[in-house]
Amino acid sequence: MSFLAKSPAYSHFILQKALVIRSTGSWYDIRNDDGHIYKARLKGKFKIMGLKVTNPIAVGDRVQFEVEDVAENTAIILDIDPRENYIIRQSVHKTAHGHILAANVDQAVLLATLTMPRTSLGFIDRFLVSAESFRIPTTVVFNKTDILNDDGLAFQQEIIDMYEAIGYDCLATSATEGYGVEAFRALLDHKITLLSGHSGVGKSSLVNAVSPNLNLRTNEVSTFANKGVHTTTFAEMFELAPETYIIDTPGIKELGLVEMDKSEISHYFPEMRERLNQCRFNNCLHVNEPGCAVKDAVGEGDIAESRYMSYLSMLEGDDNRR
Repeated sequence: MSFLAKSPAYSHFILQKALVIRSTGSWYDIRNDDGHIYKARLKGKFKIMGLKVTNPIAVGDRVQFEVEDVAENTAIILDIDPRENYIIRQSVHKTAHGHILAANVDQAVLLATLTMPRTSLGFIDRFLVSAESFRIPTTVVFNKTDILNDDGLAFQQEIIDMYEAIGYDCLATSATEGYGVEAFRALLDHKITLLSGHSGVGKSSLVNAVSPNLNLRTNEVSTFANKGVHTTTFAEMFELAPETYIIDTPGIKELGLVEMDKSEISHYFPEMRERLNQCRFNNCLHVNEPGCAVKDAVGEGDIAESRYMSYLSMLEGDDNRR
């Protein structure tokens, strides 16, 4: 079944298939099976069935289209194939809507930095939960290790140990010094990867280090605000090598969860999921209930306190998403 409602007026067309490689909001770059790239737009107003989003089509989507104007190299998207998966966040401008970051990915890579700018553990956990909800494997890459002092490096290793203990792969890198770059390159090999993180964490620099021919724009972090300057304006897919693609996304300032009931959130914390059947009550939310195996594990140090605090923040649906 298709995601988009089709107009009967177009049912007689033999549609071509294409991959969405860039989204600018109203126009999309799509590449057909022959490698030709068209500028495409949606015909009329399309809505994804059962999904309230600001962008009905995302980079990574596979679509069906009709050439509109050969001379102008434009096309009309008439349908979208069912998605294997997608990662979604709450829209910044329309809080009742979601915004799809990418679709049909093999894995996600979250770039984080402990300083210049600082990526909070809460932000990392929200991203991991979003990816877990669609069973998308995720690696956390800690960039800019070259600017950390000994204490910073020790703290970073503690964080890496914490996430690796619950099953997440982590990698420490320095795009400027070349540290971990080969391991990062190997991580991407023969996969479609969503690359995400705050502005200024070095996404473009790290991609340029593994694929200099792309020459993605980079920018310095403001030392005054300790925040990154946006260099990626729109989501875009790049081919690094045969069968190796990344989807570069604009820097995310905050990450609000959507499409998730409170009773589901703990299912997307691996260390909580393995204890779900150990609580006294089947509908335990792990807050004030007696006989809660999750709270006991937190008290005993078997579940990291930072992870539990992130869980409570998501459960409360507050605005602490940074």
